[in-house]
Amino acid sequence: MNRRSNPWPVLAGSALVATLVACGSMPGGSKSDMSFFVTSVGLGKGADLGGLSGADAHCQALATAAGAGGRTWHAYLSTQPTGSSTGGNARDRIGKGPWKNAKGVVVATDLDNLHDPAKNNINKQTALTEKGDIVNGRGDTPNTHDMLTGSQPSGVFIAGNVDSTCGNWTKSGPDGAAMMGHSDRTGLDDSVPAKSWNSSHQSRGGCGQAALVSTGGAGLYYCFATN
Repeated sequence: MNRRSNPWPVLAGSALVATLVACGSMPGGSKSDMSFFVTSVGLGKGADLGGLSGADAHCQALATAAGAGGRTWHAYLSTQPTGSSTGGNARDRIGKGPWKNAKGVVVATDLDNLHDPAKNNINKQTALTEKGDIVNGRGDTPNTHDMLTGSQPSGVFIAGNVDSTCGNWTKSGPDGAAMMGHSDRTGLDDSVPAKSWNSSHQSRGGCGQAALVSTGGAGLYYCFATN
């Protein structure tokens, strides 16, 4: 049986982005006004994002490929205290707003608006990738609405001894867990967690790619322009 050849090598995450940029074939066009997006691809290692620096670099690479590299991009991720290190809040990493998606739609005007579930404008139609694509949600195949955040609804880190950041975004094995939100604001029921964009439930089965996929994820997360 004849198969159509794939012009692109099998690459994942930033390696794929670098290849597309180098070849001038990254879809999406200029989006210099964009200041918010969901990563179109993960790094392929579950919740191991290379820490905050690796997660930020992936945001920057995707934004650059989409024509919005003139801004400074940070991942919306919290970190938990470890030893002498204090925890970090996702809300403190992303600037002051307002934030627009790839279509120019404002998803939040400021930090308070972003973290008010009754006021922000994050949903399936607005939580777009850097390419302007809708992220699969509940009812789609595959469902990839689980967004890594490690955060409480207010955007701060989760205190206590329970891992909610997969070792501050360095784990990809069976141990640990990560708090995730639903980009489409839907879940198994109409509860507040099911509708939360940033704090819906912990990952189950660890921090690996297969574990994230099993609950409706793909290792994706939110990126915000800080300026």
